[in-house]
Amino acid sequence: MYNIDNKPSRNSLRYRGYDYTRAGYYFITIYCQDKICRFGKINNEQIELNEFGNIAKNEWLKLPERFEYIKLDVFVIMPNHLHGIIIINDINLGVKINETENMPYRIGDIVGAYKSLVSNQCLKLYKTQNVIMGKLWQRNYWEHIIRNEDAYYEIGNYILNNHLTWKEDKLYVIS
Repeated sequence: MYNIDNKPSRNSLRYRGYDYTRAGYYFITIYCQDKICRFGKINNEQIELNEFGNIAKNEWLKLPERFEYIKLDVFVIMPNHLHGIIIINDINLGVKINETENMPYRIGDIVGAYKSLVSNQCLKLYKTQNVIMGKLWQRNYWEHIIRNEDAYYEIGNYILNNHLTWKEDKLYVIS
């Protein structure tokens, strides 16, 4: 597929016609660029976060402060990616809206803000070490709308146990 400039274009990963401001449960996966293990390692089936991993974890935990109408459910910071469930509450409950567009934030706005906050904090740390960081995140992110309780439990278990199957993970690289 090509765009008007005759350059390859990417297909959208989003579900066509779906309102991503809608209340619901969203399973999110965000990948580091080139599968680089920037956030730590798995040692004896235990996640060991480094300074960058702690930044990723802390910024994730602060998202509900920035977006008052969301809740976070289970999540895991892996060496080169993050899995988590974001719950968007009903926007009709008097929650904060996006002042510039007078519309509620979309899941993409939340993920974009998170990626930016983590990148900025990690960049500061790299600069103190006089090292070039390069691009932290892969373009875009993966998301799945959780539609029922069975899917919620299956995804939650996957997230909670992801580190136990690290060596079989498609994102596994020796760190």
